[in-house]
Amino acid sequence: MLTQNATASLPLGIVLRKSPGVTRWAKWVWKAVAVLPGAAQESWKELRREGDVVEYHAATVDLELYRTDTEAYLAGLSTNPPAIYVVMREATDADSQQDIEVLLATASPYDAQDYADTGEEIIEQVPMPDGLIAWINDFVQKHHEEEVFVKRKRDKRRVDLVQDGIGDARIHQATDVYRAPVRKARVVH
Repeated sequence: MLTQNATASLPLGIVLRKSPGVTRWAKWVWKAVAVLPGAAQESWKELRREGDVVEYHAATVDLELYRTDTEAYLAGLSTNPPAIYVVMREATDADSQQDIEVLLATASPYDAQDYADTGEEIIEQVPMPDGLIAWINDFVQKHHEEEVFVKRKRDKRRVDLVQDGIGDARIHQATDVYRAPVRKARVVH
Protein backbone atom coordinates (compact mmCIF):
# COMPACT_ATOMS: atom_id res chain seq x y z
CA MET A 1 0.00 0.00 0.00
CA LEU A 2 1.73 3.17 -1.23
CA THR A 3 0.89 6.61 0.08
CA GLN A 4 1.67 10.08 -1.28
CA ASN A 5 4.86 10.52 0.76
CA ALA A 6 6.37 7.34 -0.75
CA THR A 7 6.17 4.93 2.14
CA ALA A 8 4.99 1.34 2.13
CA SER A 9 3.72 -0.79 4.98
CA LEU A 10 3.12 -4.51 5.36
CA PRO A 11 1.99 -6.44 8.47
CA LEU A 12 4.73 -8.87 9.46
CA GLY A 13 4.23 -11.71 11.92
CA ILE A 14 7.23 -12.46 14.12
CA VAL A 15 7.89 -16.09 15.10
CA LEU A 16 9.94 -16.53 18.29
CA ARG A 17 11.40 -19.78 19.59
CA LYS A 18 11.62 -20.31 23.34
CA SER A 19 14.07 -23.01 24.41
CA PRO A 20 15.60 -23.94 27.78
CA GLY A 21 18.74 -22.04 28.73
CA VAL A 22 22.05 -23.84 29.12
CA THR A 23 23.19 -21.92 32.21
CA ARG A 24 21.61 -21.32 35.58
CA TRP A 25 21.56 -17.56 34.87
CA ALA A 26 19.41 -17.85 31.74
CA LYS A 27 16.32 -19.95 32.32
CA TRP A 28 15.06 -19.46 28.74
CA VAL A 29 16.66 -18.53 25.42
CA TRP A 30 14.58 -16.53 22.94
CA LYS A 31 15.37 -16.44 19.22
CA ALA A 32 13.51 -14.91 16.28
CA VAL A 33 13.31 -17.69 13.70
CA ALA A 34 10.87 -16.57 11.01
CA VAL A 35 8.67 -13.78 9.70
CA LEU A 36 5.19 -14.15 8.25
CA PRO A 37 4.43 -11.45 5.61
CA GLY A 38 0.79 -10.33 5.60
CA ALA A 39 0.01 -12.05 8.93
CA ALA A 40 -3.08 -11.23 10.98
CA GLN A 41 -2.74 -9.60 14.41
CA GLU A 42 -1.69 -12.18 16.99
CA SER A 43 -0.19 -12.14 20.44
CA TRP A 44 1.71 -15.18 21.68
CA LYS A 45 -0.17 -17.80 19.68
CA GLU A 46 1.54 -21.16 20.07
CA LEU A 47 2.50 -22.58 16.67
CA ARG A 48 4.61 -25.62 17.50
CA ARG A 49 5.85 -27.52 20.56
CA GLU A 50 8.60 -30.14 20.75
CA GLY A 51 9.33 -31.01 24.37
CA ASP A 52 10.47 -27.80 26.11
CA VAL A 53 10.99 -25.93 22.83
CA VAL A 54 8.01 -23.80 21.81
CA GLU A 55 7.52 -21.54 18.79
CA TYR A 56 5.10 -18.64 19.08
CA HIS A 57 3.59 -16.15 16.68
CA ALA A 58 4.64 -13.55 19.24
CA ALA A 59 3.39 -10.38 17.58
CA THR A 60 2.45 -8.75 14.32
CA VAL A 61 4.23 -5.48 13.60
CA ASP A 62 4.17 -3.22 10.57
CA LEU A 63 7.23 -3.39 8.36
CA GLU A 64 7.53 0.16 7.06
CA LEU A 65 9.63 1.23 4.10
CA TYR A 66 10.60 4.85 3.46
CA ARG A 67 11.71 6.44 0.20
CA THR A 68 14.64 8.10 1.95
CA ASP A 69 16.07 4.77 3.21
CA THR A 70 16.41 2.93 -0.11
CA GLU A 71 20.21 2.88 0.12
CA ALA A 72 19.93 0.96 3.41
CA TYR A 73 17.44 -1.49 1.88
CA LEU A 74 19.86 -2.12 -1.00
CA ALA A 75 22.59 -2.88 1.53
CA GLY A 76 20.25 -5.29 3.31
CA LEU A 77 19.21 -7.00 0.07
CA SER A 78 22.86 -7.52 -0.87
CA THR A 79 23.61 -9.63 2.23
CA ASN A 80 23.63 -13.38 1.87
CA PRO A 81 20.87 -14.26 2.69
CA PRO A 82 18.84 -11.01 2.76
CA ALA A 83 17.46 -10.49 6.24
CA ILE A 84 14.82 -8.73 8.29
CA TYR A 85 16.03 -7.42 11.65
CA VAL A 86 13.71 -8.04 14.60
CA VAL A 87 14.17 -5.66 17.53
CA MET A 88 13.15 -7.05 20.91
CA ARG A 89 13.46 -6.03 24.55
CA GLU A 90 13.05 -7.75 27.88
CA ALA A 91 9.48 -7.21 29.04
CA THR A 92 9.04 -4.62 31.75
CA ASP A 93 5.30 -5.12 32.15
CA ALA A 94 4.57 -7.23 35.23
CA ASP A 95 1.40 -8.77 33.76
CA SER A 96 3.09 -9.74 30.48
CA GLN A 97 2.64 -13.34 29.31
CA GLN A 98 6.29 -13.71 28.33
CA ASP A 99 9.56 -12.17 29.46
CA ILE A 100 10.33 -10.63 26.05
CA GLU A 101 8.47 -8.20 23.81
CA VAL A 102 8.79 -7.46 20.11
CA LEU A 103 9.29 -3.76 19.37
CA LEU A 104 9.61 -3.65 15.61
CA ALA A 105 10.99 -5.22 12.46
CA THR A 106 13.10 -3.39 9.90
CA ALA A 107 14.65 -4.15 6.52
CA SER A 108 17.41 -1.60 7.16
CA PRO A 109 20.71 -2.92 8.54
CA TYR A 110 21.56 0.70 9.43
CA ASP A 111 18.52 0.99 11.73
CA ALA A 112 19.36 -2.38 13.26
CA GLN A 113 22.89 -1.18 14.00
CA ASP A 114 21.52 1.95 15.67
CA TYR A 115 19.37 -0.19 17.98
CA ALA A 116 22.29 -2.55 18.67
CA ASP A 117 24.50 0.39 19.67
CA THR A 118 22.30 1.22 22.66
CA GLY A 119 22.78 -2.23 24.19
CA GLU A 120 19.25 -2.17 25.61
CA GLU A 121 17.58 -4.05 22.77
CA ILE A 122 18.07 -7.55 21.41
CA ILE A 123 18.49 -7.65 17.62
CA GLU A 124 17.87 -10.88 15.70
CA GLN A 125 18.53 -11.39 12.02
CA VAL A 126 15.86 -13.47 10.26
CA PRO A 127 16.13 -14.59 6.61
CA MET A 128 13.60 -12.91 4.31
CA PRO A 129 11.10 -15.08 2.43
CA ASP A 130 11.31 -14.75 -1.38
CA GLY A 131 8.03 -12.81 -1.62
CA LEU A 132 9.27 -10.23 0.88
CA ILE A 133 12.55 -9.85 -1.03
CA ALA A 134 10.56 -9.15 -4.20
CA TRP A 135 8.29 -6.62 -2.43
CA ILE A 136 11.23 -4.66 -0.95
CA ASN A 137 13.19 -4.84 -4.22
CA ASP A 138 10.17 -3.46 -6.11
CA PHE A 139 9.91 -0.55 -3.65
CA VAL A 140 13.63 0.21 -4.02
CA GLN A 141 13.47 0.10 -7.83
CA LYS A 142 10.59 2.62 -7.82
CA HIS A 143 12.09 5.09 -5.34
CA HIS A 144 15.88 4.82 -5.27
CA GLU A 145 17.85 7.80 -6.55
CA GLU A 146 21.62 7.44 -6.71
CA GLU A 147 23.40 10.27 -4.91
CA VAL A 148 26.29 11.80 -6.80
CA PHE A 149 29.46 12.05 -4.74
CA VAL A 150 30.83 15.59 -4.69
CA LYS A 151 34.36 15.94 -3.39
CA ARG A 152 34.89 18.93 -1.16
CA LYS A 153 37.50 21.36 -2.46
CA ARG A 154 40.01 22.99 -0.12
CA ASP A 155 40.62 26.70 0.06
CA LYS A 156 43.92 27.88 -1.39
CA ARG A 157 44.30 30.35 1.47
CA ARG A 158 47.13 29.68 3.93
CA VAL A 159 45.89 29.49 7.49
CA ASP A 160 49.25 28.78 9.11
CA LEU A 161 50.46 32.37 8.79
CA VAL A 162 48.38 33.66 11.69
CA GLN A 163 49.32 32.72 15.24
CA ASP A 164 46.28 32.32 17.40
CA GLY A 165 46.31 31.81 21.11
CA ILE A 166 49.47 33.75 21.96
CA GLY A 167 47.60 35.97 24.35
CA ASP A 168 45.92 39.34 24.41
CA ALA A 169 47.46 41.52 21.69
CA ARG A 170 46.83 44.66 23.82
CA ILE A 171 49.23 43.49 26.51
CA HIS A 172 52.95 43.81 25.77
CA GLN A 173 54.77 40.49 25.83
CA ALA A 174 58.57 40.42 26.15
CA THR A 175 58.76 36.89 24.74
CA ASP A 176 56.63 34.08 23.47
CA VAL A 177 54.43 32.79 26.31
CA TYR A 178 54.76 29.22 25.05
CA ARG A 179 58.56 29.14 25.21
CA ALA A 180 60.18 27.74 28.32
CA PRO A 181 61.55 30.45 30.62
CA VAL A 182 65.26 31.16 30.27
CA ARG A 183 67.35 31.41 33.39
CA LYS A 184 69.14 34.71 33.56
CA ALA A 185 72.83 34.60 34.38
CA ARG A 186 73.71 36.03 37.77
CA VAL A 187 75.92 39.07 37.60
CA VAL A 188 78.48 39.31 40.42
CA HIS A 189 79.75 42.83 41.38
